[in-house]
Amino acid sequence: MVKPIIEIEQISKCYRIGANKETYLSLRDELSKTVHRVSSNIKGLITNKEHHSSHKKIDFWALNDVSFNVYEGEAVGIIGRNGAGKSTLLKILSQITPPTTGKITMRGRVASLLEVGTGFHPELTGRENIFLNGAILGMSRAEIRRKFDEIVAFAEIEQFLDTPVKRYSSGMYVRLAFAVAAHLEPEILVVDEVLAVGDAQFQKKCLGKMSEVAQGGRTVLFVSHNMAAIQALCTKAIYLEAGSIISIGKIDEQIGAYLGKLQAIKKNNAAGPIELGDGAQLRKFEFCPNPVESGSKCQFIIELSADRAVRIDDFCVILTTTMTTRLAIIDLRLSDSCFIEPFESIVFKGSLLSIPFVEGSYSVGLYYKFNGSSNHVMDITDIETTARLEPVNVIPYPVAARGIVQLETRFEVEYQRNNNKIKIQE
Repeated sequence: MVKPIIEIEQISKCYRIGANKETYLSLRDELSKTVHRVSSNIKGLITNKEHHSSHKKIDFWALNDVSFNVYEGEAVGIIGRNGAGKSTLLKILSQITPPTTGKITMRGRVASLLEVGTGFHPELTGRENIFLNGAILGMSRAEIRRKFDEIVAFAEIEQFLDTPVKRYSSGMYVRLAFAVAAHLEPEILVVDEVLAVGDAQFQKKCLGKMSEVAQGGRTVLFVSHNMAAIQALCTKAIYLEAGSIISIGKIDEQIGAYLGKLQAIKKNNAAGPIELGDGAQLRKFEFCPNPVESGSKCQFIIELSADRAVRIDDFCVILTTTMTTRLAIIDLRLSDSCFIEPFESIVFKGSLLSIPFVEGSYSVGLYYKFNGSSNHVMDITDIETTARLEPVNVIPYPVAARGIVQLETRFEVEYQRNNNKIKIQE
């Protein structure tokens, strides 16, 4: 009987919200802390009072009783909304954090790419980090050397190979991190949404490499909000919601269930505000007109409120297909070089000078960075486009054959018949 390469048995993960953050202290600090604690306990006994924390601590279960198996050579997508537990699951599988309860069995070396710079030492050069990561994976120096040139070529960082990685841009970081993770021959490759940092060409190259890894008999676990990428790479999906598995099965079935749930959630949220974190709420997000004729102008309005002053470092509208393939973003900052002043309420009004999409439904979300903490909320609303009223040269073709964008075209045809030149202008 073939054993799974990954066995997950009833794992759960609990975080204590409001607990003190973990800190790393010197021996002197630890001794001082111990003396202070003993002194406080004695004082409490004398005064017959207990010391109570001013912060209420709440248990938050990021994962709850999750069980599944993954077999060698499978490419598995993990899908779900923000906060569903996807990244927590990958951190547990990568042994970055332990589960609170449950058992994990991994039968192979794991290479993970969960966030920019995972496993890199910022003071070391790109060259040194390649060897460091290979050693962590248990590879010999000779094995790493054999793959070295291939890694560097894939990452396209030859010029900066001997530069400390702390000076790399986020794109360079991701290129090198993915190249190392994918080329050093792990039995299990774990990749989170981090690939979204790279450009479209690099994302395509990464998907091709992950497909090659899976076809070579190794195992891939892939988390992404891009359903088209998940569908292209994976044959099986695990659908998570609120820390629990909703279903596991064929990729098309799971994506269909997930997108159907998103549509239902959008309808339920339409009447109320959406929490964005840091005390901020999205009060209103509308397009007018909606539906809008393809190629015509459209207005939008976004209203935010906050229970305390919130600084906006980044704020973008994201337009995607229903499969979450990104079509465009609209940067709503005043400029690339300045931040918007802290707000307690703020209204954005804008115009899209032309909606170039063919008739259909397109999803709209937000990417934002408040007080230095970034996040995104997908599928907040939809924008519907309808066919143009005036005749266009694509009318005979069905929507499915026309792609996504309605291109503006002008052309002419010149041909000869009966010794006469005839010109037709469109």
